[in-house]
Amino acid sequence: MRRSFLTAFTMAPKIIPVILCGGSGTRLWPMSRRLLPKQFLPLISERSMLQETVLRAATLPQAQPPIIVSSDDHRFFAAQQLAEIGIQPSRIVLEPVARNTAPALAAAALAAGEANDAVLLVLPADHLIRDEAAFAQAVKLGTRAAAAGAMVAFGIVPQSPETGYGYIEQGPALGHEGCFRVARFVEKPDLAKAKTFLAAGNFLWNSGMFMMTPQRYLEELGRYRPDILAGATAAWNQRRDETDFSRLDAASFGACPSDSIDYAVMERTRDAAVVPAEIGWSDVGSWATLWETAELDANGNAVRGDVDLHDTRNSYLRAESRLLSVNGLDNVVVVETNDAVLVTSRDKAQSVKDVVSRLAEGKRSEHLSHRRVYRPWGYYESIDNAAGFQVKRLMVSPGQAISLQLHHRRSEHWVVVSGRARVTRGDDLIYLDANQSTYIPLGMKHRLENPGQVPLYIIEVQSGDYLGEDDIVRFEDRYNRA
Repeated sequence: MRRSFLTAFTMAPKIIPVILCGGSGTRLWPMSRRLLPKQFLPLISERSMLQETVLRAATLPQAQPPIIVSSDDHRFFAAQQLAEIGIQPSRIVLEPVARNTAPALAAAALAAGEANDAVLLVLPADHLIRDEAAFAQAVKLGTRAAAAGAMVAFGIVPQSPETGYGYIEQGPALGHEGCFRVARFVEKPDLAKAKTFLAAGNFLWNSGMFMMTPQRYLEELGRYRPDILAGATAAWNQRRDETDFSRLDAASFGACPSDSIDYAVMERTRDAAVVPAEIGWSDVGSWATLWETAELDANGNAVRGDVDLHDTRNSYLRAESRLLSVNGLDNVVVVETNDAVLVTSRDKAQSVKDVVSRLAEGKRSEHLSHRRVYRPWGYYESIDNAAGFQVKRLMVSPGQAISLQLHHRRSEHWVVVSGRARVTRGDDLIYLDANQSTYIPLGMKHRLENPGQVPLYIIEVQSGDYLGEDDIVRFEDRYNRA
């Protein structure tokens, strides 16, 4: 192992959490959707998976403000959810396109700059860790090795012959307590091989969590994948910094090859190390996994929401918007949202991603978003629609505003339900209170603002020959949207 980094750490090194917020969570449809994926959802607790991950990292000794790597589409979710838990990140780095985890971590390592007294703790945003004390101890062990130049992976001590995870074969011990050389990384095995790994006792699940210094990661990435390093560096150097975000250059990052941290670096470096961890870990990859990690009733059921059960066992049952009644079933997953219901056997939960593929092929929208669509100013939700009209309910948060815009193919009628609205209507500026309304003709510039201290609720009636969200021309937008 390299020892040159030991001299840089005369004291306990700082830990910079790097939270990777990519991924679409297609196996958790209909809750998880492209515009609101699982990491931003409260699947386990009342907080989102991202919030739980950030708070867990914040409790570690020497933890610094995190670096968040998010897609541009989800930037406002990330910022808002961090604000809700009182965490100010050092940066929110925005990926213009998805390029897997190796380029994402390169951007984060570059964002960390010349942090010679720090190590990076790389965490996916959507994992469950139940034993936080054991997690903190594993990080402590990993920090020592990473500070000495190791590229540290966290391997989960397996409880079963799981075929859905990659494995790490544990080699001989290093000179750092609780840390071992990596003998090899192994792809997801079939069941027979997984049973062999479990019996051998020296194979661990690859958690996708890592520790290393920013300099070591960039050094090893440059050694094994200089094309990724070059692309990520160009994207970082040509970034655009805004108040809350650092936008990577779209052309440079788009040209960057796509690869994972595992393939690009960890499986190639001579300095790969692993810390075995028993931390109550799950990647929450499917509804079946959620059932395995949930509290079960006397019949083996995990229940969330308004659910009526009879003669039902060993099932995951979740109601989001109405009563869900389940009778005489065993080993099933039933998930209800306000625009879709999933019913599948628990054994087939991994194939829910195929449902999402079929919806996309059929040019449906239920895989993209929920009826409630969040925007940086609040949200809107569809109430009714048919040929030539659509009715929406809008909520504008206090102090927020939609962009100054116009539509070429639709007019809009706004009715204030509660709160106070400030409306730009052509050259006029008007105020509306509850039960007052205004009309926005086709082609007229307009803006809706909430100048008050409480949410503003509006009923919007659209009419026209085309009602798509892409019929919008923005002239001014405080959120820097195109």
